[in-house]
Amino acid sequence: MGKIIVIEGTDSSGKETQSHLLLEHFLSLGRKARRLSFPNYESPACEPVKMYLAGEFGLNAEKVNPYPVSTMYAIDRYASYQKDWGYDYQQEESIFVADRYVTSNMIHQASKLEGKEKEEYLIWLETLEYKQFEIPRPDCIIFLDMPTKQAQELMKKRANKITGEEEKDIHERNREYLEKSYRNACEMAEKYGWTRISCVDGDRIKSIQEIQNEILEKVREI
Repeated sequence: MGKIIVIEGTDSSGKETQSHLLLEHFLSLGRKARRLSFPNYESPACEPVKMYLAGEFGLNAEKVNPYPVSTMYAIDRYASYQKDWGYDYQQEESIFVADRYVTSNMIHQASKLEGKEKEEYLIWLETLEYKQFEIPRPDCIIFLDMPTKQAQELMKKRANKITGEEEKDIHERNREYLEKSYRNACEMAEKYGWTRISCVDGDRIKSIQEIQNEILEKVREI
């Protein structure tokens, strides 16, 4: 059976970069490892997710129902597990480094809810993905804590991952939603005991290597 390490965080927190570096680290040690990325924009199962991020279900992300949106993301993960990496996960002692996972729904979609409604949603989400869709639970979740102010500075330099253009998706261009998602991410990290890596030192964004060194230290402990 494989092991799953999730690199999680809000938009422009460095998940893609750090997941690639962590994969390279494991491969350099001779370990069987591969990287996963969600959503899988190359998969037909991801089409509804791309429609959502393009604003086809509403331009204000906060007002789009989190349940159908979460199901869209969950179907993308289910398809990826069934068609791409599930067999290897079940057969081999491989390490899977995931850039986002179920935890991204917990960060972004749960931020739309409060109190009892949020708790009911979180229970529903875990039941849907882990019990009904039967994708594996992660063994370690590393939360890259990048405050919204610094994340937006980095976001200016990044193209839209779906279109390759400058125009941002409905999450990225809504500062209020980004800030709400960040606060919720911190809440989720505390609630579920995620391994938290601070990406800033005061107002300074830490270097890629500084953050990677802290991740490696935590992974070695695990």
